[in-house]
Amino acid sequence: MQTPQADRLYARAKQVIAGGVSSDARRAERPLFVDHANGAELWDVDGNRYVDYVLGQGPNLLGHAAPLVADAVSAQVRRGVAYSAQHELEAQVAERLCSMVPAAELVRFNTVGSEAVHGAIRLARGHTGRPKIVKFEGNYHGWLDPVLYSVHPDLALAGDARHPTAVGGTAGQPRHDADDLIVLPYNDLEAVAEVMADDIAAVILEPLLCNTGCITPAPGYLEGLRELTQQHGSLLIFDEIISGFRVAPGGAGELLGVVPDLATFGKAMAGGMQVSALAGSRAVMTSIADGKVAHAGTFNSHPVAMAAADAVLTHLDEQRDAVYPPLNNTGLRLMAGLRRAAERHGIPLLADGPGPVFQTYITDQAEVTDYRSFAACDRAAMARFHAGLFAGGINIVPRGLWFLSTEHTAAQIDETIAVADSVLSSL
Repeated sequence: MQTPQADRLYARAKQVIAGGVSSDARRAERPLFVDHANGAELWDVDGNRYVDYVLGQGPNLLGHAAPLVADAVSAQVRRGVAYSAQHELEAQVAERLCSMVPAAELVRFNTVGSEAVHGAIRLARGHTGRPKIVKFEGNYHGWLDPVLYSVHPDLALAGDARHPTAVGGTAGQPRHDADDLIVLPYNDLEAVAEVMADDIAAVILEPLLCNTGCITPAPGYLEGLRELTQQHGSLLIFDEIISGFRVAPGGAGELLGVVPDLATFGKAMAGGMQVSALAGSRAVMTSIADGKVAHAGTFNSHPVAMAAADAVLTHLDEQRDAVYPPLNNTGLRLMAGLRRAAERHGIPLLADGPGPVFQTYITDQAEVTDYRSFAACDRAAMARFHAGLFAGGINIVPRGLWFLSTEHTAAQIDETIAVADSVLSSL
């Protein structure tokens, strides 16, 4: 594709924006500069059209520029943008969220996922009076210092697979943040049982691991974590920033049948508007309600974001039978088509996930179950696959993650499979 306007804009951006992009997730040799988007498609500044499976890194479950979101946002903007005061919409959204999510009895709203997760960890420590947090390799819980460890670590630094070393994610991160962090392998219940003690405030994880592939927990794994945390008086936290409202109306907690003490949500809950939520049991959330644990933010329950969340959650709740089965089927059909194309060309491609979100891996492994097996995949081949798809007008998350929307049509799925077939033929 020809991209003269994007090249010009990138050169311009690098003069005034550090690195030329506003998030490290957008770093690329040639970043995508979007002009507009609609439904399941977007167009760059050079007029090139893409079938989009990034969907804003997941938020646009109802597609880009969803009319119900646009209408709700524009109506609220005319009523006021920021109040720094309470308003009815936030109670309305909280009521809806509590009715949809099994874990939710009380809610607090934030702006982005990293804030909600940070609030959950602070709350866990403040509520239990304990310092330590258990997290898992490959799980991403935001870019803040206390949790930016062992997301995609260098295995030479990470050490033993059963007892990994906490590997920081960036320069400038204080090493002492790792003192109260225990990093373990994902999907290994015995490893958790070995370290559980009375100084652990919480175990936090992505119940459906979407930041390292799209990995489903092993049978009994989440149930085992629930039992272990209850036995030791620790809290179980589900980070559902990606999976929440995407894989089921009540998120992965509903889909997988395990109720945590706390859960965080974002992305898909507001159709692209910037809002996240910390939800949990009344017993735990009371530590925020009574002021024991601080939680604040000028833009919390932002009226415009709440208007979008109200519209989206109402639709997902009341139209759940019209939303989720077709969404699942669309994802499953795309995965099946990709598998057939790969098999035709002798490419060892795995496509795994529940449907509304899934991962493609290029690997001879029969399955990918944790970060170490993800790291063993052929990531260079995956990068070539991504580049070929992008050149053919198919936009996916570079590491191989695909997000589906309710707006992806059968014709777009067929187009995507055809492009993938062509790319795989020369991979």
